[in-house]
Amino acid sequence: MVRYGIEDDEGKAAYDFLKNAIIVITIVVVACITLASTTVIVDAGYRGVVLYMGAVEDKVLDEGFHFITPFVEHVVEMEVRTQKYEAIATSASKDLQDAHTTVALNFHLLPGSVNKIYQEMGLNYADRIIAPAIQEVVKASTANFNAEQLITERTIIKGQIEKGLLDRLNERGIIVEAVSITDFKFSEQFSVAIEQKVTAQQLALKAENDLRRIEIEAQQKVATARGEAEAIRVINIELEKSPNYIQWQAVQRWNGILPLVTGGAMPLVNIPLADTTK
Repeated sequence: MVRYGIEDDEGKAAYDFLKNAIIVITIVVVACITLASTTVIVDAGYRGVVLYMGAVEDKVLDEGFHFITPFVEHVVEMEVRTQKYEAIATSASKDLQDAHTTVALNFHLLPGSVNKIYQEMGLNYADRIIAPAIQEVVKASTANFNAEQLITERTIIKGQIEKGLLDRLNERGIIVEAVSITDFKFSEQFSVAIEQKVTAQQLALKAENDLRRIEIEAQQKVATARGEAEAIRVINIELEKSPNYIQWQAVQRWNGILPLVTGGAMPLVNIPLADTTK
């Protein structure tokens, strides 16, 4: 009987130890869960939106380590770094040509407004507010230009689209950094017509340049001829001013003997003069 009593005591002790171990482990696990639920780390480039029992609180958590109320508060992170959103907007130009405009938008969320953005639009704010804004602004802007101007005055149109998006998005806490028009596409028939017109303009410009070149060459030839005629006229005038030379030319005949040359580096032709004493 004693032996059985000892065994019973040992079994009871083992049971108590196991029970106590389970209790301790449970307490440790609950403590860890509780501790974990009281702290949160907001990653770099993000802000934390605090939800109290599902309701958005009027505070925003910066990057880093924070304490929160366990089990009743929950934190949603929202990125505040520069992001890119691209959309294709279909609209009609002033001359009723269909235009497909691809717009690339660089933006970031205003850090202090992420709780309001989450409350009003949620995490899919880009589809809820940015996409409709791009569609409306592009349609309003392209309606002021004909199809050719959409190509030739791209910088002006880009400025109008950027201003329109600034006005619509910045007030909602979405800060527009840059807007780019990456592509304009029109109907195939219009694209062919534009290509033919550009080709015709290039050919006309080439013909005009060729005509201008021919005119310039003709003017150069006329100028050259006039210069030569003027040079001959000046020579004749100078010769007329030398009566001795004219008299010598009238009475002198070349006898096969070259004129005498005198001088050093610059040879001088000795022109014999007629004897005027006879």
